[in-house]
Amino acid sequence: MSSNSYRNGSSIARGGGGGAMKLENHSSKYSSSSSFKSKVLQPTASSSSSSSSPSVRRSSTGSSRDDSTVSKRVRVAVRLRPRNAEEMVADADFADCVELQPELKRLKLRKNNWDSDTYEFDEVLTEFASQKRVYEVVAKPVVESVLEGYNGTVMAYGQTGTGKTYTLGRLGEEDAADRGIMLRAMEDILAEISHENDLVSVSYLQLYMETIQDLLNPANDSISIVEDPKSGDVSLPGATLVEIRDHKSFKELLQLGEAHRFAANTKLNTESSRSHAILMVHIKRSVKGRNASLPSENGSMTLMGKTLKPPVVRKSKLVIVDLAGSERIDKSGSEGHTLEEAKSINLSLSALGKCINALAENSAHVPVRDSKLTRLLRDSFGGTARTSLVITIGPSPRHRGETSSTIMFGQRAMKVENMVKIKEEFDYKSLSRRLEIQLDKLIAEHERQQKAFQDEIERMALEAQKRISEVELSYADALEKEKLKCQKDYVESVKRLEEQWKEKQEKHGHGKVKVGPSDDGIDQKSNGEPPVRFAPGEVAEIKQKLHNEILLRKAAEAEIDNLKSQLIHWKQTEAARNTELLKLRKMLEDEVCQKAKLEEEIEMLQSQLLQISFEADESRRNLDRDMSGNTPSSMDSLMPEVKHQQLRDSGNGEKASVVKLFEQVGLHKILSLLESEDADVRIHAVKVVANLAAEESNQEKIVEAGGLTSLLTLLRSSNDETVHRVAAGAIANLAMNETNQELIMSQGGISLLSLTAAKAQDPQTLRMVAGAIANLCGNDKLQAKLRAEGGIRALLGMVGCRHPDVLAQVARGIANFAKCESRASSQGTKSGRSVLIEDGALPWIVQNANNEASPIRRHIELALCHLAQHEINAKEMINGGALWELVRISRDCSREDIRTLALRILKSSPSFQAELKRLRVDYG
Repeated sequence: MSSNSYRNGSSIARGGGGGAMKLENHSSKYSSSSSFKSKVLQPTASSSSSSSSPSVRRSSTGSSRDDSTVSKRVRVAVRLRPRNAEEMVADADFADCVELQPELKRLKLRKNNWDSDTYEFDEVLTEFASQKRVYEVVAKPVVESVLEGYNGTVMAYGQTGTGKTYTLGRLGEEDAADRGIMLRAMEDILAEISHENDLVSVSYLQLYMETIQDLLNPANDSISIVEDPKSGDVSLPGATLVEIRDHKSFKELLQLGEAHRFAANTKLNTESSRSHAILMVHIKRSVKGRNASLPSENGSMTLMGKTLKPPVVRKSKLVIVDLAGSERIDKSGSEGHTLEEAKSINLSLSALGKCINALAENSAHVPVRDSKLTRLLRDSFGGTARTSLVITIGPSPRHRGETSSTIMFGQRAMKVENMVKIKEEFDYKSLSRRLEIQLDKLIAEHERQQKAFQDEIERMALEAQKRISEVELSYADALEKEKLKCQKDYVESVKRLEEQWKEKQEKHGHGKVKVGPSDDGIDQKSNGEPPVRFAPGEVAEIKQKLHNEILLRKAAEAEIDNLKSQLIHWKQTEAARNTELLKLRKMLEDEVCQKAKLEEEIEMLQSQLLQISFEADESRRNLDRDMSGNTPSSMDSLMPEVKHQQLRDSGNGEKASVVKLFEQVGLHKILSLLESEDADVRIHAVKVVANLAAEESNQEKIVEAGGLTSLLTLLRSSNDETVHRVAAGAIANLAMNETNQELIMSQGGISLLSLTAAKAQDPQTLRMVAGAIANLCGNDKLQAKLRAEGGIRALLGMVGCRHPDVLAQVARGIANFAKCESRASSQGTKSGRSVLIEDGALPWIVQNANNEASPIRRHIELALCHLAQHEINAKEMINGGALWELVRISRDCSREDIRTLALRILKSSPSFQAELKRLRVDYG
C-alpha cells in the first residue's frame, strides 16, 4: 500500500482502494466563469438502453448581481479521480463505472457494460483537469461574490480517498501548479483588497467527534456555536482569529493547521482525514460613495451635517469546508478508536444529507440541529451565502455504491436555493475618529487665526502711534518755524520803520517830532521850536506798511489756527482708531464665543448621533425579544415599552435621549423630514419616529401631528426596503392602541401592509408587517373589514418566508383573530364556519401546532382551541387532522390553562367525542 497522500504538499493524489496516482496538470481549453449560473436542474437518472433521452428540466432565474436579496441555487461540480496503481491491477478486466461527457456537462454511471444512468451537473471535471481549472469553475465565482460583500461557501464532498483535500488544501510546495482552492482563493482576495482600509482575518477549525477544535491553537479544543437570534448568523466567538497581510503568512497558517488535523491509515486511504476541516475567511471592506448624511434642525444639509457621513462597511465571510470522507466499515477496515471516528463522520454526513433532502423537497422542518456540522453550514444551504459544491468520485466499479451515493447527494444539493444578500453597516467608530480629527483641525486653525488677528491689531496700533508721533513732531516744528519767521519779519519791519524815521529826522532837522498832530495839523516841538511837518505821501506810506504788518500778523494767527485745527483733527483720528481697536477686540471676543458655540454644537451632534444609534439598536433588541414570544398572549401587542437608557455626553456630562431630541427639535420638523428628497434623510427620520412610537406616551402626539398618515404615505410611495421595514415597525407600535387601529383601517392601512408584504423579501420587514397585522387582528370591530381588505391572505402569504420570527408573528395574528371570532360567535354576532377555515389557514395551523419554536407553538395551540370551541368547525377540523393535535395539546402542552381548555373542549364537543369513540380512544 502506498504511503503517499495529498497531505503536506505531496505530489501524489489520494486515491480510493489504498493506491495513489499523480494528477497531471493539463491546460484547460474552457474559459473560466466569473459569475454564478442560476439554472435549476431537476436531476433524473435514465438507463442507457432506454429509447428516450434523459429528461432534464432547466429554468433560468437570472445571473445579475445587485444589493437586494436574490435567489441563487447551489452550484455543483463533479471531479473524477484518476485510477491509482492498485485499481489498475485489481480492475484490469473491468471498465470504469463512470463515463464523463464534459462538453455536455454530463456523466454516466454504469450499472454494467450495457446499462447506465445519466446525470447532469453545472461542471464536469475529468481526471486530467488542472487545479487552476478546478478553482476557476468551482471557487472563483464564489470568491468574487465574497469580495463584493456576499457570504460564500466552497465545500468538497465524497468518499474517502477521492481527492477532497487535494482539491481544497493542496499547498503546492513542490509544484506551484498543484495549489488548491484555499491558497488560490486567498491569492485573489489579497490582490483585490486595500491593505490600508480593508481587513482580512482567518480562522481554521476542525469538527472531530462532534467537538469543534481550533487548528491554530490546539489547547482550545471545545469551541461553542453561537447563533444570532435576529439574523440567524452562526459565529464561533472562541476561535482564534488571525489577521492576514500577505500570502506567505497564510500558507504558514495552513501548514500549522494541517499538522494538527487528525488523520489515520485505512485500507481506503493511507492518510485518511478523520475530521471535517473548516477554513473561515472574514473580510471587512470600506465602500466608497455610499456614505450617509445627517440633517440639520431645519431639514437642510448644513456644512456641519455634510461632514457627518459615517463610512459604509461591507462584511463578508468565505467558508471553505473539507469534509471527512464517507466510508463503509467493511471496506475501510476501521476498528477501535478509528471505528468510533468513522461512526461520528458518517453520522454528521448523514445529518447533512437529511438537511439537504429537506431543503430540496421544500419541507417545513429542516433538522439543522441534529449535528454541529449542519449548524455550522446553516447559512451555506438554504441561507444567505453563495455556495459551490465539488463532489469527488473514483472510477473503480468496486466502489460503485459509494459513487452513486455521492452523485445523488450532489443532485439533491442542486435543488437547494439560497437567498444571498449583501451585509452593510455604518462605521460609526471611524466617523467618531474623523470628527475628533476635524475638531482638532478646527481648534488649531482657530488658534492660528486668533494669533494672526492679534498680531495684526498690534501692528496697526504701532503704526497708528507712529503716525501720530510724526504728525505731532511735524506740527511742533512748523509752529516753531512760523513763530520765528513772524518774529523776524516783525523785527525787520520795526527796524525799517526806525531807519525811515531817522532819515526823516535827518532831512528836516534834529528836533523831536510830536507824534500826534495838533489841532491845526502842524506838529509842535517840545522845546518851543517850530513844528516839523510831514508830507501826506509819507504818512500814507507809513499807514500802508502798518496795515501790511497787521495783515501779516492776522495771516500768522490764521496759520496758527489752521495748525491747531489739524492737531484737533489728528486727535479725532486717533480717537477713531481707538474706537476701531475696541471694535476689533469686540469682534475677537465674538469669535471666541462662536468657537465655543461650534464646539458645543459638535459635541451635541456627536451625542445625538450616538444616542440615535443606541436607541435604534435597543429598539431592535426589544423588538426581537417581543417577537420571540416573551410577552403574555393577553397583551396581543408587538412591542413593550422601550427602556430609556442614557449616554454620557463627551463634553459636559449631560444626558441625551431620543425623547430629548424630540423635545428640542420638535415633532413637526421630524415628520417633515419624512418627505425629504434625500433617501438617507428619510431613513434617519423614520427611524427616529419609530423609536418615539415605541413609547406609549408619544403615540398620541405622533397621531395628532399627522405622523400615522405620513408613515402610511411613506409606505405607499417609497421603494426602499429599509424604509418599509422601519415604517412598518412604527405602524405596528401605533397599532397597539384601539383608536389608532381604527384610524389605520380607515386610511387603508391593511391594504398597504398587505401590498408591502407581497413585495418584501427581507425577513425583518416581513416580521414588522406581520406584527402590525397581528395587532389589528386583535380588534373585534375590524374583523370583517380586515378580512375583506386581504389581511388574512397577507398573513398566510408570509408563511412562505419560513423565518421563525415571521412565523411567530403570523401565528400570533391568527391566534388574535381566532380569539375575537370565537368571542363574536359566543355573543351571537357571528354565525357559520370560521373565516380562517374558509381562507385555508387550517392546514398550516395543524402543521405548525407542534412547531419546535415555542412562540409559534403556543399561539397555534391557542388558535386551535378557539376554533374548536364551536361545533360548526368540528367536521373540518376532524378531516384536517386537528383532532389529534387537540388530544396532544390536552396531554403535553406546557401551559396548564391551554391544556385545561383543550381537555374541556374534547369532553364537551359531541363531534369530537363521536370520532374518538369511533377510533376507540377513551377520552372521558
